[in-house]
Amino acid sequence: MIKRVLSTKKTDDLINELSKIHGLLVFHQSGGCCDGSSPMCFPRSEFRVGSRDIYLGNIGSQPFFMSEDQFEYWKHTQLIIDVVDGKGGMFSLEGPTGKRFLTRSRVYEENEINELLKNPPQIASNLSNIEGLKTTVN
Repeated sequence: MIKRVLSTKKTDDLINELSKIHGLLVFHQSGGCCDGSSPMCFPRSEFRVGSRDIYLGNIGSQPFFMSEDQFEYWKHTQLIIDVVDGKGGMFSLEGPTGKRFLTRSRVYEENEINELLKNPPQIASNLSNIEGLKTTVN
């Protein structure tokens, strides 16, 4: 099965570090504004995912979401979440670490797009198997 979101080893290491401190996490691809368009990491108990947000999969065993509107722009690309040195988003948990999450992407090949069309992503409000997940309809 084609994955919509992947993570690098550096990303998995930072996720592990953050989850030891904060417990269960949730990721949301920011659509801009204050922190630009970067992956944001939050304690799962403190963040509500939009009920129509798209679940892209897990990175480092933590769920990753994107707004429905933004997904329309990104649906032809696989997201690769990486970590680089630098100041993270002011609202994202990695901010104080001196590292930040960064989204890289690659365009799917035609056969991958056809496979993904057979397996459409789920919306957040339809998920019941992610421990501690809160949506705007909970």
